[in-house]
Amino acid sequence: MRITRRLEFDAGHRIPDHASQCRHLHGHRYALEITLSGETIRRDGSPVNGMVMDFGDVKAIAKQQVVDVWDHAFLAYRGDIAVVAFLQSMPGHKTVILDVVPTAENLAAEAFRILDPAYRDIYGNHLRLERVRLFETPNCWADAVRAEQA
Repeated sequence: MRITRRLEFDAGHRIPDHASQCRHLHGHRYALEITLSGETIRRDGSPVNGMVMDFGDVKAIAKQQVVDVWDHAFLAYRGDIAVVAFLQSMPGHKTVILDVVPTAENLAAEAFRILDPAYRDIYGNHLRLERVRLFETPNCWADAVRAEQA
């Protein structure tokens, strides 16, 4: 069985070497979809009976590990030295420094890397993270899929 939970957040970024508009500082209303697989839990009397995982728990983990960290932050590539220096010159500015250029593809892979150890099989139902889908816009997204993660 597979289940998916969607969360949204706002963040800024830039793609320093982009050939068009995305090289400028800008922001997006991102959507993050977390897809988990596992067997449906069969435990009479348990609050998770009939579920792979409670959607509230899926949300809580994703919020703590990724959404609350990235929401209303500027996601900056460590190698974008001038922008990183500019952001760090603003006291209290919420900046997340990444080792990768913050493209949709890299952000999806980074979210997968962060979330994979957070979703643990505590009920013996073979729970595991299968996919992180990151929407940069309603029409553009990237998928980080378990089989493709190194």
